Parts: sequence; C-alpha cells; structure tokens
Amino acid sequence: MTMNPIAERLYKPGLAVLTIVALLAVSFAQRSLNQERKNLGLVRDEVLENAPPILAFTTVALGGFRGLIANILWIRASDLQEDGKYFEMVTLAGWITKLQPRIPTVWYHQAWNMAYNISIKFQDPRDRWQWVRRGIELLRDEGLKFNPKETLLYRELAWFYQHKMGHNLDDAHMYFKQIWADNMFQVIGAGRPNFDELINPQTDEAKDRSKALREKFKLDPAKMKEFDAKFGPLEWRLPEAHAIYWAALGLEVAKREELMTLRRAIYQSMQLSFHRGRLIEDRFNRTFEFGPNLDLIAKVNESYELMQQEEPEQKDHIGTGHKNFLKDAVYFLYTHNRQTEALRWLAYLREKYPAAIPATMDLDSYAVERVTEVTSETSVDRTKAVLQGLISSSFYYLGIGEEDQSLGLDRLAQRAWIRFQGKIANSTNRIGLPPISVLKKDVLNRMLDPEKGVNPLLAAQLRTALNLPAPTNAPPPAAATNAPTNPSPPPGR
Repeated sequence: MTMNPIAERLYKPGLAVLTIVALLAVSFAQRSLNQERKNLGLVRDEVLENAPPILAFTTVALGGFRGLIANILWIRASDLQEDGKYFEMVTLAGWITKLQPRIPTVWYHQAWNMAYNISIKFQDPRDRWQWVRRGIELLRDEGLKFNPKETLLYRELAWFYQHKMGHNLDDAHMYFKQIWADNMFQVIGAGRPNFDELINPQTDEAKDRSKALREKFKLDPAKMKEFDAKFGPLEWRLPEAHAIYWAALGLEVAKREELMTLRRAIYQSMQLSFHRGRLIEDRFNRTFEFGPNLDLIAKVNESYELMQQEEPEQKDHIGTGHKNFLKDAVYFLYTHNRQTEALRWLAYLREKYPAAIPATMDLDSYAVERVTEVTSETSVDRTKAVLQGLISSSFYYLGIGEEDQSLGLDRLAQRAWIRFQGKIANSTNRIGLPPISVLKKDVLNRMLDPEKGVNPLLAAQLRTALNLPAPTNAPPPAAATNAPTNPSPPPGR
C-alpha cells in the first residue's frame, strides 16, 4: 500500500513528537514515583557527605550492581568466618559496608559479629577486647557518620556499652571495664569531669584532651554536660554512662515510634548505674571495684514513674521493679551511713507500696532483715559467717577511705548480732554468738596478719585509721604515693 505523500512527509516528525510526548510523560511519572519511594524510605540515594573516593565511587558508579556484589561478598565472608579466617573476613566486611553504606543493618550486623561472635573465639582478654573495640568503632565512627539519623545504630551502640562492656556475661568483662576506665582517665581524669574546661579548653594540655575526646571517642563535652545534668551525676569512666550518652543522642533524631526502645536503654543503664555506678579505687592493691551510685536515687525513681506513664499497659510490671528498686535504695543508704535519706525513702516506699514492708518494722529492723534473708535464724554458723563478712567489709572500706560505708556496715553487723541474740534469748538448747567485740578482734587480727592478711599498705592505713601501733619488728611499708591513682592491671577483686 502506497502512503500518501503528505502523510509520508509527516510520518517521521509525528513519531518524533510522540516520542517526545512519551518521554515527557515518563519523566513526570518517574519523578512522582521517585518522590513516593523516598517518602516511603525505599531508596537511599542521598549524596554521601565527606565520603572517601572509594566509597563515592562504589555508591554511584556501580549503581544496581552493588546489591549483587554485596550478596556474593556476604556469602564469602560467612565461609571465611566458619573457617576461622577472621581477618580476611573483616576485609570483606569492610567492602560490604562500602557497597551498602546507607543500610544500617549492614553496619549493625558486622559490628555485632565482631563484638559478640568473633571476640569469644579468643581466650586472651587483650585479643578479645580488640574485637569488641572494633565493633564499637564500626558503629560509632563509621556507621553513624553515614547514617546520622538511624536510631537502630544509636540503640545498638548503647547496648554494646551497657551489655557487652557493662554486664558480667563475658569472662573478660572486668578487663573491658579496666581498659575503658583507663581510656577515659586519659581524657577526663579521675572523679567528676571538668566539662567547662573540655568545652572551652584554655591550656595546651586541656586542648589535647578535648581533641581526643571529640576525635577519638566521638564525644561532645557539651552533650556530656547536658546529659550528666539530666540523668546523672554519672561516672564517665564506666560504660553505663556512655550507653546513656548514645541512647540520649539517638532520642534527638528518633521518630515517635522509635522513642521507646531508646528510652528503655536509658532507664536500664540508669538502674545499673544506681547499683554499681561508682568506681571505688583500692590504690594499695592497684584494683578497683564497683559500688552503688546513691546520688542517682531521685532520678532513677523519676525514670520509673515516667515509664509507668509512658507504658500504661506495663504499669504493674514496672511497679514491681520500682518497688524492688526503692527497697534496695533504703538498704544501700543504710549501709552507707546515710540514715536521714534512708528514712525518707522508707517513708516514700510505704506511701507508694504500703504492703512492701510491715508498718511495725523500723529502719534498723528492715536492714537486718535484708541481711538475714540469706541466713537461717537458728544457724549460728551461717549467721557468724555473715557477720564476719560485714565486719571484714567494714574494715576494708575504712582502710581505703570509704568511711561512710564502713560505719554503715559496722552498724548493720551490730544490729544483726543483737537480733540473733534476741532470737535465742529464751532458748536453752541453742548456742549464742561470741560478743561482737570478739568477732571484730578476730576479723581484724586475720586482716592484719603479716603473712596471710591484706596488702601491707592497706594494713598500715587500717592501723592508722584505728589508732593501732605498728607491728613489732615489722619494716615500714613502702610509700603509697607511688601507687597509680588509676589502676592499670586487670582488677582482681
């Protein structure tokens, strides 16, 4: 069929016009689809800021092939890990994160794998720490750099500090805490940090510490000061404070539906800080141990009440935890010789939970009841062992300068002794306890024994505190001034 000459002349221009119209229609439709995909969070095509050249190349030049290559690398990395080739596996993990830098689960999985799965393959705490540290750095230094608004990474980073470093489930947990305390000591010193000095350093030494805090540990001293005022006072040499820091930082970018998991991370870390959030240094034995942070009681109490408001369906369950926390608070205050505060919180406990403690039980009786929960009322041997433990702890804390706790434990030992003796007063078939003075003398003699007792420096300090003479023919102990204020070997208590 022969085409009309006019139609033949218009045919090609007509196709060109239709092509242009079709392309315009597709362009508008694609633009709308792209916007909808962004709104639904289905794409991650934002430009990476400050990305190294290799990362910029892989995220742009490879395009859709990134997913295929990443899948191949995932499989290969799993094979290497099963074969125990961990260092080769880490190299592939680095490639995977470069191929998929905007997918938070990639960073989380690789960090978790290093900190939890690979670290336990090593027996030496020093080797194990390297993997835990690398997992934390992967999330903190790299993952959050490219995903600053992904709450999953903040939550998991807080969990690493709270659980892997702060908890006691890993055999090397004390080594982790020791190393972290040493690291923090280098930048914030012992005791309370001078936040203002770190925020606006004036000396070269302060500038170096502030720089290390910001660049090495990615901590903003202004935020530290803000969170310490809101949730503290916190012990920043312990990992729980850093769990609170990263969870609180995540709250600032979290969506409404993501708030609860981050809030729980803060509440849990605050509870842990209450129970063991104070660093007690024994400079004589070059060790440290943990004690309750009693200055957190009011804020932890507020957190429980806030949780009950935010999660009404869990109110009863949270209430049980709240009640137990208040009972612990009263007991800890008593054992630290803070009787006025203990009485105030006991009254608050009775007001909130009337059935928690009998109305006729006073503060002394309650504290003794807590001790005798682990003993039989009729067992003189078990009761004697508990009393000796309280007395020994009282002398120990006196020796290291923790006088309030020493007095509190001493008072508790005396009350427990009086209670037990009262229980058997009307019985002719039970053997009573030795006088409390005899128990104290026996414990003290064992602690001051030059061969089997405590560290000579601690013994000398204890003698000074008790106004006891130096032992006969004993050489003077070495000066304690050479002992480091921040212990370096793994703690042994």
